[in-house]
Amino acid sequence: MNQTEQAKQVSEETQRFDLAVLIGRFQPFHEGHATLLRHALACAPQVVIVLGSAFHARSTKNPFTWQERDAMIRACLSEADAARVKTIPVRDYYDDKRWSASVQNKVKQLLPEARAIALVGYFKDASSYYLNRFPHWTLEAVEAEHAIDATTLRSIFFETENIEVSLAVLAQQVPSTVRQYLKAWSHFPHFAVLAHELLQLQKYKAAWQVCPYPPIFTTVDAVVVTAGHVLLVQRGGFPGKGLWALPGGFVDQDERLLHAALRELREETKLAVLQSSLENALIDVQVFDHPYRSLRGRTITHAHYFDLRSDHFPDIEAADDAAAAKWVAIDELGAMEEQFFDDHFHILDHFLKLTAEP
Repeated sequence: MNQTEQAKQVSEETQRFDLAVLIGRFQPFHEGHATLLRHALACAPQVVIVLGSAFHARSTKNPFTWQERDAMIRACLSEADAARVKTIPVRDYYDDKRWSASVQNKVKQLLPEARAIALVGYFKDASSYYLNRFPHWTLEAVEAEHAIDATTLRSIFFETENIEVSLAVLAQQVPSTVRQYLKAWSHFPHFAVLAHELLQLQKYKAAWQVCPYPPIFTTVDAVVVTAGHVLLVQRGGFPGKGLWALPGGFVDQDERLLHAALRELREETKLAVLQSSLENALIDVQVFDHPYRSLRGRTITHAHYFDLRSDHFPDIEAADDAAAAKWVAIDELGAMEEQFFDDHFHILDHFLKLTAEP
């Protein structure tokens, strides 16, 4: 038996699980993630990497598509290890119960024969609470070898005018193959757009630094449907310039929530429907309060669902900060998921049941 065969036999004898699962956003894949992946490969013959925040529009928080992240990770693996690793893209539902059910269902569908399943991770901060949502899997908590913050890595990557300087700073924190990937990726148009968006967000947040405590913003959104279509606007400014969104905005000091929703709807779309008719068309109101639903900071929105119950489309015209306003067929929304701002696709999914997953 040669050394390679001996190493393989030792590895197989020490593997205690059928499958190891590693969950993360990997934006980007860094040395801390690499440590977890090595542990996963050591404790099971097969590894599933769950790529979170999939199907999102590009943003400063989620700059890389799930396919790009998959490519980054595979570039760090040997051919033999890459053959043992499968990836699963999972969208953000902003609903912990629904999200964890989706993860478990996708893993089961991919490898139904796996019985002993390890969940590999480490408790970095409060955001690691998701590790406790899989009681039927065995948690393999790994001690972090590298204190790396992906948010800081993204800032370093996007903030400098000299990409070589950025990559040099990242040298000890991301694998060399990932640095090469980032260098090539920086030549795509996305890089300049997101670098500008990050600058705008930093200015926005700096304006609130004088507050005695972190602010919590209150917003409203309007889901208006008729004749199998929903009314959308295209954002004219940052963040999310060019993305599709629900008509909405911030609540004024002297407004009730419904009145704010109607005002924003009127200002952004000039919807040709009487206010009294809209009030009568109100079907439901839901609060969307996930702490990370908006890049601008903690923002709690109140989505108002209106059904005009008409077979025609009232006139609309983009105004205020909307670059465009459009009636979009509900059955076309699924194909537009990666074109939506923040969690607006998921707000639509809540009311219109766009996805078949749990």
